[in-house]
Amino acid sequence: MLEMIDIGVENAVAYRLEGKITEEEMTSILTLFKEKIEKGEKLIVYQEVVSIGGAEFDAMIEKFKFIRDFGFSHFDRIAVVTHTKWLHKIVDLEDKIFRNIDMKGFSVDEKDQAVEFLKNT
Repeated sequence: MLEMIDIGVENAVAYRLEGKITEEEMTSILTLFKEKIEKGEKLIVYQEVVSIGGAEFDAMIEKFKFIRDFGFSHFDRIAVVTHTKWLHKIVDLEDKIFRNIDMKGFSVDEKDQAVEFLKNT
């Protein structure tokens, strides 16, 4: 399930993930990304991960199509909020690989810090 949420950052795309992601849910978030890119905006993303239940195959196809068409250059900052320690390590690794994207993992208790991270340029 993917649920859009309001974190009080006007230009951020913010959502909560819980369980399995459907193709329809993936398409909805990627459509928001595309709209911002077409307006010339950099993507600022807040992702709150409650639980990971995978994604439908067609949802992953949509994600790969987005990456093929748009790449990663439109992303500016990404905050991932989760209680899962291993996911923090993946975010740290991605931050090192994708040097032009500022990525950081936060614990559930650090939601306020995640929002501040996204507000600061």
